[in-house]
Amino acid sequence: MSEHTRIEARPPSLSEVKRQRKPVRNVNEEHVRELSRMERLALAVTERVGTMGFFFLIAAWTVLWLGWNTLAPKPLRFDPPTGFVLWLFISNLIQILLMPLLMVGQNVLSRHAELRAESDYEVNLKTEHEVEVILQHLEYQNRLLEKIAYRLEVKNDTDATNA
Repeated sequence: MSEHTRIEARPPSLSEVKRQRKPVRNVNEEHVRELSRMERLALAVTERVGTMGFFFLIAAWTVLWLGWNTLAPKPLRFDPPTGFVLWLFISNLIQILLMPLLMVGQNVLSRHAELRAESDYEVNLKTEHEVEVILQHLEYQNRLLEKIAYRLEVKNDTDATNA
């Protein structure tokens, strides 16, 4: 057979490709299912503390505390303005408690990001495989068209010589 009449093996059909394809995972659901109660708590705190609302709450609390203990009548002041010892103590206590909790929340968010990246990679591999199958089909169709064109040219040449 000549090069124009030879057709290579047919590429896989759509049903074959679908049968070979693994189902897409929902990593968001997987991540939520795997969280412990403490991780859920850390995540909830991390999501709330990392907002402008929390920042404004702390800023307002600080302004009110320092303003009251600086400007209120002396008998009503409860934290001396020279050191604001109670304010510093409470602020440091909040920081000490929030820091490890935020780190746990960030670790949970990081694990979720890793799962999403892994899922994206799997989807990219599937897409690459399916694009490869599409290209195989295009090449196969191109070979068929070349074969048809070759036969039409041969037929037209014989028709022209017979006339």
